[in-house]
Amino acid sequence: MAATTSRPLSVKLDQETRVRMEQLAKARRRTTHWMMREAIQQYVDREEKREAFRQAALQAWADFQMTGLHATAEEVDAWLASWGTDHELPAPVCHK
Repeated sequence: MAATTSRPLSVKLDQETRVRMEQLAKARRRTTHWMMREAIQQYVDREEKREAFRQAALQAWADFQMTGLHATAEEVDAWLASWGTDHELPAPVCHK
């Protein structure tokens, strides 16, 4: 993400959370501002990945509904179980 002009955003925390944040910041030798920015950035990164995964699942479901192509759980389980063995199986082929 390109650097842009930062603008303040206020967050209200209950007293207990605020004290915990201050203690953790002190232990990490960081400011509470840095800690909150880091926490928010990690949350946003994680949730963007979660949303991308959800969208991919929805697209996979739509593709399956259109084509009927699939691999069974048993086929995938057998393939995964073979990983790291002397007789590793090729990935299952999708079928109707």
